[in-house]
Amino acid sequence: MATRPTWQGHLRLSLVSCPVALYTATSRSGEVHFNMLHKDTHNRIRMIPTDPESGPVDRSEIVKGYEIEKGRYVVVSDEEIKAVRLSTTRTLDIERFVDEADIDRLYWNDPYFLAPDGEMAVEAFAVIREAMKKAGKVALGRLVMHQRERLMALEAGPKGILAYTIRNKREVKKPEEVFSDIPATKPPAAMVEIAAKIIDQLEGPFDPSQFNDRYEDALRALIKEKEKGASVTAPKEPQEAEVVDLMEALRRSLGQTSGGGERRKPAAKSSAGRKAPEKKAPAKKAPAAKKPAAKKRA
Repeated sequence: MATRPTWQGHLRLSLVSCPVALYTATSRSGEVHFNMLHKDTHNRIRMIPTDPESGPVDRSEIVKGYEIEKGRYVVVSDEEIKAVRLSTTRTLDIERFVDEADIDRLYWNDPYFLAPDGEMAVEAFAVIREAMKKAGKVALGRLVMHQRERLMALEAGPKGILAYTIRNKREVKKPEEVFSDIPATKPPAAMVEIAAKIIDQLEGPFDPSQFNDRYEDALRALIKEKEKGASVTAPKEPQEAEVVDLMEALRRSLGQTSGGGERRKPAAKSSAGRKAPEKKAPAKKAPAAKKPAAKKRA
């Protein structure tokens, strides 16, 4: 595997263990990044570490410090930080199995791929993976990565294991901090029904290829035009009709909503959100349908 692992150690289930490597499952290499340049020379700006009293300092003069109160720090050396070693520094020990639904979505974080590290690890890795698959549960374990111990959620895949970092309780805010001020209200059933029909029209399978970053695409287009020497002007903001009445807004949304699914095409609906009366074509042609029978009797 060409990708450089983020973490290497051992995966352990009770007394069974094997060497594993953890790889990031996502990439940000395709994102548009801008560098800071001098406006006249276009030279790239360098950020020089500076002491507010003595001026620029060399990297070798910089140490790590933790602020215990305003302007007062405890200095900690790299050797002292390295001395703080947990068993999880090099071992991902599976501690518990839980149902996926038991983990609130607020806690799921970055995805990773967990794979056996070397041919000798394949058999033990496969045993743990297949046992996890048979259990149908998510495995929880901890490891030290980027100077932090992180809880990991492991899901067995066809060949490897998909791992997610799980946020700890201190990182996740309580929903009540934001939602507590929302007043309790029950909207009219007719409005909810129309909104449900809009949702039904927009229903479809998840295809990540349909959801590119359009802002980043626009930035790339801008860069190409600038490279050619063209001047770029901002497009006019679209003028939308102001709708004050919520019911009218829902009705207009229902009429304008469209999606890419065959099941949506026959669902002709009126502006009120109800299905338009279907034309009973077969019933109109009923008299003509009796003619063949008359010919047979002749």
